[in-house]
Amino acid sequence: MQWIRISGVILAVLGAMILAQIVDLPAIVGYIFLFIGALDVFIMPLLLARKWKSDK
Repeated sequence: MQWIRISGVILAVLGAMILAQIVDLPAIVGYIFLFIGALDVFIMPLLLARKWKSDK
C-alpha cells in the first residue's frame, strides 16, 4: 500500500517539475502526471483496501 503512495508522490513531484519547466516536457504531461500522482496518493489506497477487505 505504501508503494502506491510513494509512486504517486514521485509522479506528482515529476509533474510539478515539468510545470516549473525544470524538466523539458510539454505542460500537459505535467498536468497528467500531477493528476495521476494525486489519484495514487489519495484514492488508490482506499480502493485497494476496500477490495482486499471484501470476502468475495
